Amino acid sequence: MKVVVAVKAVATLDDEVELVDDETAVDPDGLEWDVNEWDTFSLEEALTLRDAAGDGEVVVVTVGDDEAEDTLLACLAKGADRAVRIWDDTLAGADPLAVARVLAAGIERESPDLVLCGVQSSDAVNGATGVATAAHLGLPHVAVVKGLDYDAAAGVATVERELEGGLVEVLRVRVPALLTIQTGINEPRYATLRAIKQARDKPLDELGLADLGLDDGALAASRGSRTRRLRHPEKGAGAQMLDGSPAEVAARIADIVKERMSG
Repeated sequence: MKVVVAVKAVATLDDEVELVDDETAVDPDGLEWDVNEWDTFSLEEALTLRDAAGDGEVVVVTVGDDEAEDTLLACLAKGADRAVRIWDDTLAGADPLAVARVLAAGIERESPDLVLCGVQSSDAVNGATGVATAAHLGLPHVAVVKGLDYDAAAGVATVERELEGGLVEVLRVRVPALLTIQTGINEPRYATLRAIKQARDKPLDELGLADLGLDDGALAASRGSRTRRLRHPEKGAGAQMLDGSPAEVAARIADIVKERMSG
């Protein structure tokens, strides 16, 4: 079996965040990059499925510049068999739908049995890339998966899907399919020092848009949004503490709301 895992390099922001001159992005100088938390659970699930089957291949794919290479090496150190990094300068600042279009083109080359993505990324928190990738691939998908049982012989995955209010929905989906994985589904492994050293000997391919049969026009057509401006939140005067009985506090809150709305 072959499982493709889409991963993302995310940045850890310090308390003091500087923006680039046009205020459309965070200044990358000084940022520290790591594997997106949700993607570590997706990778672990893929490795577990491969190990249980006794054969197969786990391929990690990312859309990212040179900074993303360390993320792929971290995944290879944990046990992934191959890695693919897709990048073109026109992808800088690409929104989730454009990234999904590119991911889909890269994943399609692999013809996997399963595609696993994190539910969301810790930086953008859109939760859109995985399901949009499934749409481009024409694959059935299940989102927010917290349990997975894969029957390779039957070509069916039985999944537990997290719903609102603590409810769980159990679904059976035929593969190939795409699943977005929730944190807590497993216990991600750590890479050994030996595995970290050996990671650089594993295949890591680099592809551009032309390699995927895409161009700037296809990328522009896939975009669903663009960042107009980022800004620091304005600091207010601070919290106003209200004293008194519950009825007095409620009356004061009502007055404040009326004042704000009339102003």
